[in-house]
Amino acid sequence: MALTNTSLVDFEHSSQDESINNVKKRCYEHNDTFSSVLDYSPSNDTAIGPPCSRIFDGFRCWDETPAGETAFQPCPSYITDFDPTQHVYKKCSENGTWDMDPKTNQTLTDYTTCMNMEQDRTLSIVNQIYVYGYAISIVTLLISLTIFTYFRALRCTRIRMHVHLFGAFLVNNLSWIIWFKTVVNNAEVMRENGIWCQGLHILTHYFLVTSYSWMICEGFLLHMALVIVFLDDHLMMKYLVAVGWVTPIFIVGLYAIVRYFISGPTDRCWIDHSDALWVLIVPILLSLTVSFGILINVVRVVVTKLRPTPNQSIYTATKRAIRTALVLGPLFGIHFIVLPIRPPSETKGEQFFNILWALLTSLQGVCLSILYCFTNSEVIATIKLYYARVMSKNEDIPMTA
Repeated sequence: MALTNTSLVDFEHSSQDESINNVKKRCYEHNDTFSSVLDYSPSNDTAIGPPCSRIFDGFRCWDETPAGETAFQPCPSYITDFDPTQHVYKKCSENGTWDMDPKTNQTLTDYTTCMNMEQDRTLSIVNQIYVYGYAISIVTLLISLTIFTYFRALRCTRIRMHVHLFGAFLVNNLSWIIWFKTVVNNAEVMRENGIWCQGLHILTHYFLVTSYSWMICEGFLLHMALVIVFLDDHLMMKYLVAVGWVTPIFIVGLYAIVRYFISGPTDRCWIDHSDALWVLIVPILLSLTVSFGILINVVRVVVTKLRPTPNQSIYTATKRAIRTALVLGPLFGIHFIVLPIRPPSETKGEQFFNILWALLTSLQGVCLSILYCFTNSEVIATIKLYYARVMSKNEDIPMTA
């Protein structure tokens, strides 16, 4: 048995709120029939109390039901993840009152049959993957940023670009962890729909857009470095910083304005689907398209510069070009292009896709750290040199009793 009231309503679209309000209005203002009695057989037992009166439980309206009987009706189709082919049940006790929860003093309605428990378990697993994946990425990104900023030998334009990119991913991952912990798993917060959680939604999506914007900035700088021999790094960094951090403000600001004037999706901390998301999706898809074009051109330039010499076979040059593409792929976020191949809803393939997608998305920070810091030859050489200097200083210290 599940306790239900208006605070537990799970909306996906604005029409759900309207549907529930319509049912509530019909429940108390009309004589429509909503529920039936399970295996009802009239009894002449005078010890049984009066029938339970009509009631609205937050989801469904329940007709007057004889004492000692169980009423039922189809699960509401306007509630997210509810199966309308199943039935929901409500028990009228023998004293003529609806069954109550002694802890909350609220009427009980059994909605457990309406929910897809396997889907709920999968969703819980996916959420946990996101949280732990983002946490691991944060640790690796922090280590990478410490290395980039500590060693003076690594303070160049290319590394500064890495610092901005890694910083964008760091705050993005941190904001998503806060979102999952404080909003997604807290029905009370979503019901109250406070200003702070709406602001957190906007801030989280701002950092998401900055991650994509710095991806394209990285690709653009790499492309310019390969194509243009003499490049004003200082001036270029000014423009890229504006693109990476300022441009997303206008994109997310437009998204917030558009969504604010659409009724319904502003409920529940803006967690539900809204057509306003296209304001974010279009720039992101555009950035991925541009990044893919830059990747192709970078690989073309690399292949051109890696023309096989008499001592180098075509196979070796091709292999190096392919390796370059695989390394640049995570930098440009190309793996997001697999999104259109999402399997149909409520299938085994969709569950596998969601888990795989959660892994790819949450662990992208780990991938960036490994490819552009931990296995970076310049970083490795700098750390080796630092270690050698430390060891040589230790050897010069005289050993005393």
